[in-house]
Amino acid sequence: MADIFEMTKAELQEFLVANGMKKFRADQIFHYIYKQGITSWDDMVLLPKADRMKLNDVLPIYFPEIEAQQEASDGQTVKLLLRLHDGQTVETVLMMHDYGNSICVSTQVGCAVNCAFCASAKNGFVRNLTAGEMVAQLLAFRKNVTAELHSIVIMGTGEPLLNYQNVIRFMRLIHQEDTFYLGYRNMTLSTAGIVPAMYDLANEKMPITLAISLHAPNDELRRRIMPIAEQYVLRDVLKAGENYFNTTGRKVTFEYILIKDVNCTIACARQLVQLFAGKNILINAIPINDNYDVGLYRPSSAEIDMFINFLKKHGIPVTLRREMGTKIQAACGQLRIKRDK
Repeated sequence: MADIFEMTKAELQEFLVANGMKKFRADQIFHYIYKQGITSWDDMVLLPKADRMKLNDVLPIYFPEIEAQQEASDGQTVKLLLRLHDGQTVETVLMMHDYGNSICVSTQVGCAVNCAFCASAKNGFVRNLTAGEMVAQLLAFRKNVTAELHSIVIMGTGEPLLNYQNVIRFMRLIHQEDTFYLGYRNMTLSTAGIVPAMYDLANEKMPITLAISLHAPNDELRRRIMPIAEQYVLRDVLKAGENYFNTTGRKVTFEYILIKDVNCTIACARQLVQLFAGKNILINAIPINDNYDVGLYRPSSAEIDMFINFLKKHGIPVTLRREMGTKIQAACGQLRIKRDK
């Protein structure tokens, strides 16, 4: 099934000509979609009526419906639960920062990686999203919330590198001048550490930021938190991350969920120092969102400060992620599960 949202302008031009329409109509269509947020053929009134009727038949637009919308009380976080053409639902989140708006994009319906702290996989993996369904997440915010977009983080539901081709196509699409014209340096992709795909990503020559979900400083603990660590051991994940830096020149970020009595200890911090001393990396520490009952809990502020300060004292670059959206269940999978129940 052809999807307008995963077509480049050149591909749309070919499609139009093949269906007896004028090539230049692609310019008008892209302007309607990406500049005006119009996602219905009937509303694209500059197109001849005959063209609109034909396009409804040969290239129907399946724009997701908003199943639910939540907004934080401070107005800085908005979460949409979108219903797709096949009835499946997927979440996406807009976060408003001082530097601009960032959208967290999902890449799958459900997730097969099943990290202990995440709600995304609790109802299992269903299917990959298409590139067009990822583009539609951005368009949903442009149409219903705001047209301003500074950056994206591919950190929503799903493991992006297990949907590799669609995710790469999505990033290339939104980089184009006639769509969102988003710079690659304004894109971040988060992975649980799919080692072969990390090498492939480095060779794509797209200078995006790579964020690797670390969450533990050793294989034994990492396997408890992330089952995928049974397949990809820490040594190989770190080696693939180093290759990404050497190939692209882009500093790799390591995400580290802080979990009380599990990995937010001085013993773990000491092991992180041993792993990363002298490396050109960044650790992004993230207190666990314990709004969803996964049996894991947030450390106290004192425990978090002790952990962070130990790393800083020993020269490890670390930031504590600003928490956004905890009151609206903005963590991956939470709204979808609540709605399904």
